Amino acid sequence: MKIDLRSDTFTQPSEHMLEYMMQAKVGDDVFGEDPTVNELEKMSADMFGMEAALFCPSGTMTNQIGIKCHTQPGDEVICHKDSHVFVYEGGGLAFNSGCQARTLDGPLGLINAEQIVENINPVGDVHRAISRLVSLENTSNRGGGSCYEIADLHSIKETCLKNNLKLHLDGARLFNALVEKQQLPKDYGEIFDSISLCLSKGLGAPVGSLLLGKSDYILKARRVRKVFGGGMRQAGYLAAAGIFALHNNIDRLKNDHIHAKVVSSALLKKDFVGKMLPVETNIIIFEVKGRFTAAEFCALLKENDILCLPTSATRVRMVFHLDVSQQMINELVKVLELM
Repeated sequence: MKIDLRSDTFTQPSEHMLEYMMQAKVGDDVFGEDPTVNELEKMSADMFGMEAALFCPSGTMTNQIGIKCHTQPGDEVICHKDSHVFVYEGGGLAFNSGCQARTLDGPLGLINAEQIVENINPVGDVHRAISRLVSLENTSNRGGGSCYEIADLHSIKETCLKNNLKLHLDGARLFNALVEKQQLPKDYGEIFDSISLCLSKGLGAPVGSLLLGKSDYILKARRVRKVFGGGMRQAGYLAAAGIFALHNNIDRLKNDHIHAKVVSSALLKKDFVGKMLPVETNIIIFEVKGRFTAAEFCALLKENDILCLPTSATRVRMVFHLDVSQQMINELVKVLELM
């Protein structure tokens, strides 16, 4: 029994999801004629109270298209220094949009309105890049799955409106935040100008992400997707997995959060575990000290068919998802108790 905690991207489509995918009606999506893609796009847009959506192969693509459609070369994007769009998207801000990043620091990968105000470049100063966009990440990957409070998001939105800034959300794990905080998708649709939603993490689809926004914005995004090489043809088989995930796999995210808290409690009892980020959703990030390095700890778990990720010489990440059962959690706790 292999227990894979390296990422929630390792989920496999369930038997029921595969059956649903194979029954999909398909057409050419580049021509706008794939009925299942169209259904997924309308379903997701309606869920968030937004006008339109665009289905893409990956969350990196929806983020990069989203940023490209809000900016011009030479603009500046304000984001957290640990945000996915800055750290893990191959320099896409510069390569795809010709933008530079103003990176801010903040606890657990989160930033606030006051920080944003302090880092907006003066309008009309020809020496500075034009502050054009704020990009947030919820939940924060490098922040240990931390979540924004809805009141803080409203404050950031007000700051953006006052300063003529657009607001983008990297919502790779947004549904984890919605479930944990008992927030509503339409609250996010009212706050953000664009939202990137990943279907292939905790929701369990094999591939795919959605970009949500106003109709004219998504029309522009559709052109940029074509330029980026992201136009797919009979993509309905993949879109069907997203529809199935949105119907069936949201509420069960609570189980992943419970599993993370159970394992974090077991880890904190061990003498080789140091500082751990607060465990709010499905991610555990902790320091390893004393008798193990992070790599040695992960290698020892691997001998027991448990996979997790050393993210530095002293830091380990575990991510819980729908392919991690209660039986697997019991086995993992048992192995930790013997270490």
